[in-house]
Amino acid sequence: MSSILKIAIQKSGRLYEESIQLLKDSGISIYNGNDQLKVTASNFPLEVYFLRNSDIPQYLIDGVVDVAILGDNLLYEKGKNITVAERLGFSKCKVSVAVPKTFNFTSLQDLNGLRIATSYPNTVNNYFGSKGIEVDIHQISGSVEIAPNIGLSDAIVDIVSSGSTLFKNGLKEVEVILKSEAVLGVSPEISEEAKTLLNKLQFRMQAVLRSRKSKYILMNVPNDKIDEISAILPVLKSPTVMPLSEEGWSSVHSVIEEDTFWEVIDQLKEAGAEGILVCPIEKMVL
Repeated sequence: MSSILKIAIQKSGRLYEESIQLLKDSGISIYNGNDQLKVTASNFPLEVYFLRNSDIPQYLIDGVVDVAILGDNLLYEKGKNITVAERLGFSKCKVSVAVPKTFNFTSLQDLNGLRIATSYPNTVNNYFGSKGIEVDIHQISGSVEIAPNIGLSDAIVDIVSSGSTLFKNGLKEVEVILKSEAVLGVSPEISEEAKTLLNKLQFRMQAVLRSRKSKYILMNVPNDKIDEISAILPVLKSPTVMPLSEEGWSSVHSVIEEDTFWEVIDQLKEAGAEGILVCPIEKMVL
């Protein structure tokens, strides 16, 4: 029987940092001061494997680890049998087609028969094949952006975050193949015992992820405006209403979503709310 959940995360880079932060915010204590490739959490039955990003899908497929935090672009490339338990909302990027700035690009058909350098050959094959376009794939790992400059390819397909690396290498983004973010992937070989631990881990992660998307809000509201203002606050079942010492006024407490923050604030002010205070939320358990 499995009494520990095995999770893989990228061993370096931004995805590593954000994965470690999510685990820590979920109340899991991990110490990797000696750059070990495997560590055990001190307060949760969790074993963390630090792996090369490109190797993680195979570890999941083989059942070496039960779950992993990785970009779903890797699942598209290497892990179609891996299910996604949770979308984590960080490390967002795109897998895009880019060509030299001097390339007179009008449509994907312009790339028919040309050479494309990439670290994602399956993604490129599937995408261009679905559009009836034949391309000559040159698979390389790392520094894909330099390929057109050294005559290795006519275009590239690679991960794009800010686009600054493309710009520095004289390239322009011309097509987005897919959008990616960090996800919690699950091995097809995961045991029932590990699933039970995964559920507990997910519960913690969900509390953290909800808190990142929300703000705690409290305001002073005239009593005759409470119903109108409560209707503007849809996140929780019902806001908390407490009478103030000033007659005819109450303090209303609730949660609003980060994405619609300023729009909601404007509506609340127009409806008569005053003295609005907004605070971050550490955890949000529903």
